[in-house]
Amino acid sequence: MPSSSDKDRVPPGQTVVRDFPVLTYGEVPNLDLAKWSFATFGLVEQPMELSYNEFMGLPRTTVRADFHCVTGWSRLDNQWEGISLREVLRLARPRPEARYVLVHCYGGYTTNVPLEVLEGDDVLLAFRHDGRELSPDHGWPLRLVVPSRYGYKSAKWVWGLEFMAEDKPGFWEEAGYHNNADPWKEERFD
Repeated sequence: MPSSSDKDRVPPGQTVVRDFPVLTYGEVPNLDLAKWSFATFGLVEQPMELSYNEFMGLPRTTVRADFHCVTGWSRLDNQWEGISLREVLRLARPRPEARYVLVHCYGGYTTNVPLEVLEGDDVLLAFRHDGRELSPDHGWPLRLVVPSRYGYKSAKWVWGLEFMAEDKPGFWEEAGYHNNADPWKEERFD
């Protein structure tokens, strides 16, 4: 049960849970780290493709953040460890006309996020959750974490970020989920 101070952290229509439910469309990909890579492309000054070891060599950060699922549950005080999106942006150097990012994932999943949202202090590409390596069900080896949005924007099994001038809906957005996904505004469906 959330404390009275925690209630200010729970958006409308959400119920706090202690476990971390797994919600996935499709099968969990079976990934080989020897073949895994992370890429930035599109409207960037420095397109890059990093192997797993190169990616893991980037400066790490830890973020404590709440996670809100569009299906109505919230899990408070998650500790995520990974690479800050700001570090990735610093390396890729998005061009001035880049305003949106399409996140590409193994298994064919995509989601779209405005670049300004990804510039937040608490946005990262996570490989650890609550002190443990992510499980495959939760996005191992790499998951985007965007605490200010519903969980479908925190894509699992990320392999690349495509920088774009115009917005392009991702998988759930094309299926009728809200493009912005702000849990405080209950932006669940269009």
